[in-house]
Formats: sequence, structure tokens, C-alpha cells
Amino acid sequence: MATSRPLRYSALALRYITLTLTVSAVVGCSNSTINYQQDADSARTARTQWQYQQQDAVAVTQLTQLVAMPALTSLVEEAILQNPSLQQTAIALQIAYAQRGVTTSGRIPQVNAGFSAKNSDADESYQTDVTVSWELDLWQKLNDEVQAADMDIASSQATYQGARDALAANIMRSWLQINLQQQLITIETSRLAVLENNEQFVLSRYRNGLGALEDLDSARTSSAQTRATLAEQQETLAQNQRNLGLLIGQTTAIQAGSDFPTVLQPLAGLPEQDLGRRPDLQAAYAAISAAQYRTDVAYKALLPSISLSASLTDIANSPSESLLTSPAWSLLGQLTAPIFQGGQLRSQIEIAELTTEQTYWAYQENLLTAVNEVENALGQEQSLQRQQQHLSDALSSAKRSESNYQTKYRQGLVDILDLLTVQQQTFDLQSQLTQATYNRLVNRIDLGLALGLGITTDMAGEA
Repeated sequence: MATSRPLRYSALALRYITLTLTVSAVVGCSNSTINYQQDADSARTARTQWQYQQQDAVAVTQLTQLVAMPALTSLVEEAILQNPSLQQTAIALQIAYAQRGVTTSGRIPQVNAGFSAKNSDADESYQTDVTVSWELDLWQKLNDEVQAADMDIASSQATYQGARDALAANIMRSWLQINLQQQLITIETSRLAVLENNEQFVLSRYRNGLGALEDLDSARTSSAQTRATLAEQQETLAQNQRNLGLLIGQTTAIQAGSDFPTVLQPLAGLPEQDLGRRPDLQAAYAAISAAQYRTDVAYKALLPSISLSASLTDIANSPSESLLTSPAWSLLGQLTAPIFQGGQLRSQIEIAELTTEQTYWAYQENLLTAVNEVENALGQEQSLQRQQQHLSDALSSAKRSESNYQTKYRQGLVDILDLLTVQQQTFDLQSQLTQATYNRLVNRIDLGLALGLGITTDMAGEA
């Protein structure tokens, strides 16, 4: 007996030494972890000097202000409530909230109750027990898990906001596409009317012996070709109307106006602009934070854990007497520490660190894409503005030339092919100018999204 006590104390000292070395190793490893969250935060708050700048721009805060039309805003509000894809994203956000509740429950004491019956030969016994257990969060491991769940919620919220913004932008684009198709149909209808008048005029001249059969065939060819184009555009318009209804969450086609709205430029003439409002960057940043917290959890899994449990137990010969009438209680404190698990915990740490690094580089990719989208949209804005001006000048010249050729043709100074060529050029320029206007309006929507403009809850209501 004299030699057992030193051995007992030696074993106890060895446990304390092992525990101390474990804590020191974990703390040392945890401190060596790269803070990707801080690096991403620095990149997020950095301001970018854009290559292109807009002049005389107006500051806006809502994506729907770019196309400020009450009917269109009403469609966006309806789509947020009925679009199936957006509703799935909203449910994913609710799942993230529920998952946080599961994580948070680990910090609360757990209470379990049990009842059992035993029958052996002529002896019957009944046992009732109530157990309360609680794990002490000494190293803030459970708190880190809750923080990671909070970041998951923040990421899901940003993803949902991005889905709302993208849906609003798609509805605006579809609305403008319907406007474009209706204007192109109007242009083609006018072209057809002119060509039919030419055809009748050529036919009249031919009957009077003043024209050739080739002139009549040329006029009829142009008319038939325009009718084919008009039929194609009418079907495209119908498809766009059905597609807009699909975005809103219904099967009926949506009618829209035929005039392009007045659109404001979303950048307030600033040479510098941060991209912190973009939902995709917010979601990527929250993903880094969540992964960083889970890395801390993986490190703290190497530390010992302390759990307490208290139980009330009652055993009797009948069920009524076993309902804790004279229970016996017990209190148990337990200290557990991982010693050897085949490298599982170290592998989990490595996976957590690599996952954090992966989310960091995903954030960097999103950031580079965001900057590129803004630069492209700003450059496209200036290019489309110049295209509009050149096409407008060309259309004015073409109209004057068409008027001159009509007069000369009636005087017999030019043939029908020359007149048809000038007329086709005029209508083609009208279509090109309309298309360029549409492209510029859509590009401004793209620029608004690139800069983080979206729709708020106050505008569209809760989903």
C-alpha cells in the first residue's frame, strides 16, 4: 500500500502534464491560422478607381427607379410573392434559421425522462428516471458553432436578396424586350405599307407601259420578305409576353407598353465606388466568416470537455409508486479529452482550414467579377451613347435621301431598285436605333446590379 500512492500521484501528474501540453498545442495551432476574414474585409472596403466615368448622372438607391413605372413596379411586387424559384430561396433561408436553433440548443441543459418495466418470474419492478445534462462551454466551442450558424443565415439572407434583385432585373429586361418588339413591329408594319404602295405604283406604271416586269417582281419580293419578318417578330412578341408571365409566376401573357421609359443613370458621377452593397459579395464574405468559426471549432475539438448530469431515479413494484414518490438522486461530473482517434481530429482541422481558404478565393473571384462587370457596363454605356448619336445622324440623312429618291423615281430619273435600297436603308436604321436604345436601357440595369442596386423590403413587401 505504501507504493500505490506515489504511483497514483504520478499518474495524476502525467494527466495534468498531458492536458497542459494539449492546451498549449491547440492554442499555438489556433494562433497560426490565417485570418482570411480580415483579408476579405480589407478587400471589401477597398475603393476602386473606375476606368470609365459617367457625367451628369443621378444617384438612385432602388433598381426599380431605373425604370420608374408604376405598372412595372407592381409586377415586381407580384413576382416576389409568386415566383417559384424565389420561393425556394426563401425556404432555404428559413431552413438556415431552423438550423441555427438546432445549434443553439447545445448550450441549453437537456432534460430526458424515461419509464421502464421489468418482469422476471413472479417479480415485477418499474423504474422512472429524469436526467438533466449540460456540457460546459469552457472554450467557447458551442458559441463558435452558433456564430457560424449566424454567418450561414447572413449568407442565406444575402443570397435571397440577390435572387430578389435578379428577378426584378429580369422582369425589367423582359418588359423592355416587349417594348422593343412592339416598336420593331411598328417599323416593319410601316415598311410593309410603303412597299405595298410601291408595288401598286409599279403595277400601275407597268399596266401603262411605263415600267418593266422586273421592277414589279422586285417590289413583290421586298413586300413578301417584309411580311415574313413581321410574322417572326409577332411570334417573338407573344413569346416574350408569355415569358414575362412565367417570371411573375403565372401562365397568362403579360401586356406592356410600346414606348421606352426614361431611365436614370445609377452612378452619381463618382470616380470611386465600393461594391459592399452587392449581395453576392456579402454572401461570400459571410461564408468566409462561417468557415473561420468552424475552423476554430475544429481546433477546440482537441481540448477536453466537461459535462454535468443530475438524475432522479425511482424503482417500485407498481407503476403508480414509481412516479418519483421517493426518488434517489445522483450527480455526475465528467471530464473527457481526446487522446488518440487515428488522426481524425487533425484531418478535420485540415479540412476546415482548406474550406476557409476555398471560400476566401471564391470571394476573391466574385470581387474580380464584380469589378469587371462594372467596368464593362460603364464602357458599354459610353459606346452605346455614341452609337445612338451616330445612328440618329445616319437616320436623318437617310430620310432626306429617301425623299429625294422618291421624287426622282416619279420623274423617271432613277429605277425602282435604287428607291427600294434607300427605303430599306431608312427602315433598317430605324430598327438599329431602336435596338441600340434598348441595349442602352438594359445595360443600365446591368450597371445597377453590378453596383449593388436592388429592391428593399419596404418597396416589395415580405416574401
